[in-house]
Amino acid sequence: MIEIQKQSDYILAGAVGILLVFGIIILAGISTSIWQTETNDPFSPFTHQILFGLIPGLILGIVAFFTPLAFLKKWAPILLLINLVLLAMVFLPKIGISSGGSSRWIDLGIASFQPSEFLKLSFILYLGAWLGGKFQKTKIKPKNKKFKLNINFLTGPESKESFLPFLIILGLISLILILQPDISTLGLIVLTGILMYFLAGTSILHAMLMIPIGLASLFTLIKIAPYRMQRFMVFLDPEIDPMGIGYQIRQALIAVGSGGIFGVGLGMSGQKFGFLPRSMSDSIFAITAEEIGFIGSLILILLFLVLLMQGFKIAQRSQDKFCQLTAAGISFWIITQAFVNIGAVIGILPLTGIPLPFISCGGSHLIVELIAIGVLLNISKNA
Repeated sequence: MIEIQKQSDYILAGAVGILLVFGIIILAGISTSIWQTETNDPFSPFTHQILFGLIPGLILGIVAFFTPLAFLKKWAPILLLINLVLLAMVFLPKIGISSGGSSRWIDLGIASFQPSEFLKLSFILYLGAWLGGKFQKTKIKPKNKKFKLNINFLTGPESKESFLPFLIILGLISLILILQPDISTLGLIVLTGILMYFLAGTSILHAMLMIPIGLASLFTLIKIAPYRMQRFMVFLDPEIDPMGIGYQIRQALIAVGSGGIFGVGLGMSGQKFGFLPRSMSDSIFAITAEEIGFIGSLILILLFLVLLMQGFKIAQRSQDKFCQLTAAGISFWIITQAFVNIGAVIGILPLTGIPLPFISCGGSHLIVELIAIGVLLNISKNA
């Protein structure tokens, strides 16, 4: 039997466990409020999260924990290819599901799933395998030596050979996600990809060049879509459209402010009674902050920071480039998604529509996040 031997693994697993409990408790409270006025099942979001998120996520996370890392590395390109095919299938009639002008889901009959959520992990595994193989200049080192990051400031031959293929892969993924459209997921994937490319030991000049390219692309996407520009303008001044796009951020800020220092108590949120849009998904942090207050919210944020710290410790301990890059990519993706979601709710970032990891209602994102934690713990026990 394989055991988790590093103390950091217990800390990481404990932090994720507490986040999961937070999410289940908050969702249970919301389920007993607004949902009972819309359906005959007062625990619908709660049961959905348990049956189609938590249970399969824990099972697949355990599978990922015991799966040999060499197997994941070998099959990473195939997993990414399958994921890209699934991404294309959302546009097929009777298979894909469209909602709110977006085509992001595949119908499974009793449930649906969002392939773009799984793309976050499959892309990280692929980049870890590809860049790790290209820039792994040495054999695995003895256990008493750390595998340090190798960052080049000049353009080496490996960096030149990888730069164009990396841009082509990102371009293909970008095209599919723009067509859906799912710009928030695209932004997360691009940021994570750039970080992993930089940490692999590529030229810092190439990594820096990708930043203005990405910013220019993002500005263009905002410019060509009126609703994206409107969201951005409302972010700058919510009073521009207080009863339209600005309504969600106004109600979210009211919820956060109502929590005070210690909160109004679990299940006692007033904003969840139909006042705050998307209270179970995008805006769930506002409900959480209202119920557990500033102190509880600070603890929640600290848990995400613990996840980041432990994830990068695992990456630093790893003796293999694939493991190192994968651990860093997973940690960066989850923490970035968390803080983008929280930042949007408290008004310091534009609304994006991405879920809060381990807490927001939604089976697809919870499953892939638990699989990712399983992979991270797997890397740790082999570090």
